Amino acid sequence: MSITCFIRYEIDPFKREAFEAYARNWGQAIPRAGAGLIGYFAPHEGSATTAYGVYTIDSLAAYEAYRARLAASPEGRANYEFAKRERFILREDRIFLKLASAPHGERVAA
Repeated sequence: MSITCFIRYEIDPFKREAFEAYARNWGQAIPRAGAGLIGYFAPHEGSATTAYGVYTIDSLAAYEAYRARLAASPEGRANYEFAKRERFILREDRIFLKLASAPHGERVAA
């Protein structure tokens, strides 16, 4: 069973477009580095400063190898540098969770 990494970002609300570009860049780089990207989520309604990134990975050991591949890739290095230069991420917290509710029932249409 895989684990899911949830990254909670606190972003500068005046640089949301920069965060969205950062997210799109990871949309290409993360799958190439070996993680199952679920997606990046930018503020829409409510908080203007909270964003998320969510992906799956087989294990914490696989996560370490994935992070090394991502950091070594040209697109990964470029995106890290973009975030450092533009300073739109104010805080980043990461947590790893396992799915506890499976199997899920079928969704009933209303």
